[in-house]
Amino acid sequence: MASGPDKYMAGREAEMHKILLMIPLLTLLGYSPVLAEDTLSNILQGIKNRYGMTSGLSVPYTRDVMTRSMSMLGAQAKGDLASGIIHFKSPHFLRLDQEKPSPEIIIANDNILWWYIPHKKEAHRYQAKDFGKELRLLSNIFRGLAEVKDSFQVQLQEKDEKGDNLIVLVPDPPWQEINRIILTVSPGHEIRSVRIFNALGSVTRFNLRDFALGKTFEKGFFEFVAPPGVNVVVDGENQP
Repeated sequence: MASGPDKYMAGREAEMHKILLMIPLLTLLGYSPVLAEDTLSNILQGIKNRYGMTSGLSVPYTRDVMTRSMSMLGAQAKGDLASGIIHFKSPHFLRLDQEKPSPEIIIANDNILWWYIPHKKEAHRYQAKDFGKELRLLSNIFRGLAEVKDSFQVQLQEKDEKGDNLIVLVPDPPWQEINRIILTVSPGHEIRSVRIFNALGSVTRFNLRDFALGKTFEKGFFEFVAPPGVNVVVDGENQP
C-alpha cells in the first residue's frame, strides 16, 4: 500500500498533469491517401505560417474536464472548470496564469518547472524532464507544429458541423496516460480548441480565444522567485 507521502505526490502529479495537459495537434486521413496528405499538409503549413514565426504569444483559455461517468449524463454534467491565460516565448519558455477557480501559476523552461499555489502558500519545483512530453507538445504547438510528425501519428478527420477541421494526434510511441489529442482548427488555421483523451475515458478540453501574436515580455516574466512565507517543495521533498 502506498505511503502517505507517495499518495500525496501521486495526487500532486495528477493535478499537475491536468493543468499541463493543455493545447494539442493534428491529423491525417485514411480514405484517400493522396488527397488526405495534401489537405493535411496545407493545414499544417497554414498553422506554421500563422504561429511558427512569432517570437511570443498570449492566449486566454477555458478548461473543463469531463469524466466517463459525466459524459453519460450529457448536458446535465458540469466538469472541473478553470480559466486563465497562457503565455509562450520561443523557443521553450511557458507561463500559465490560472485565474479561476483560484489563482495558480506554472512557469517552465527547458530545465525547471515551477507550480505556485498562492492560497496554499506553496511553490513546487520540478525538473522539466519529469513533464518532458507535455512541455515538448506545448512548445511544438506554439511553434506551429513544426515537428509534430516526429512524435505522433497525424490524422485528418471530417470537418465538424461548423466547418472547422478536426486534427487527431496519436502518440507514437504510445503514452501511458493519453490515448489521443484532437485539435479543432478554423478554415483560417486558427487553433480553437484542444481535447485530450486519457486512458481512463476522461476528456480535458481547452477552448482558446484570440491569440495575441508577436508579444514581448518584461525581463523576468518567465522566472519565479518564491515570495516570503511561501513553502518551497523540491521534487517531492518536505512532504507531510
